This record gives sequence, structure tokens and C-alpha cells, in this order.
Amino acid sequence: MSDNIEKNNEMPFKAKNYKLMTLGAALIVLGFLLMSTEGFIDSKQFSLSLYVCPFLIIGGFAEIIYAILAE
Repeated sequence: MSDNIEKNNEMPFKAKNYKLMTLGAALIVLGFLLMSTEGFIDSKQFSLSLYVCPFLIIGGFAEIIYAILAE
């Protein structure tokens, strides 16, 4: 019976999970910040807003999902 009580008192996430979640949140914030810094977007020229930022944001969300599911 004492084993069940000890298992219920454990933290759901470890330090590794929090570090990975912080990294994912930082990627999302970085993606949105870079996206907001550019003005007019011309599809004929390379643009961070158009080609890099969406991958940063999606990667950040994927990192957070991985951090939640990782043991």
C-alpha cells in the first residue's frame, strides 16, 4: 500500500521534460519574432518569414509534444 502512495506523489515530468518544453517554447517564440520583423514579403526573394519561420514554429510544437510524451 505504501508503494501506491509513493507512486502518486511522483512528479509527472522530470528535469529533462522541462528542458525540452523550454526549448520548444523558445523555438515557437523565435519563429514568431522572426516572422514579425519582416515587412513586405516578395515570393521571388528568399524570406525568413516565408520559408524558415513556419518550420521553426512547427518544430517547436513538435518538440513540446515530444517533451510531454518522453519518459
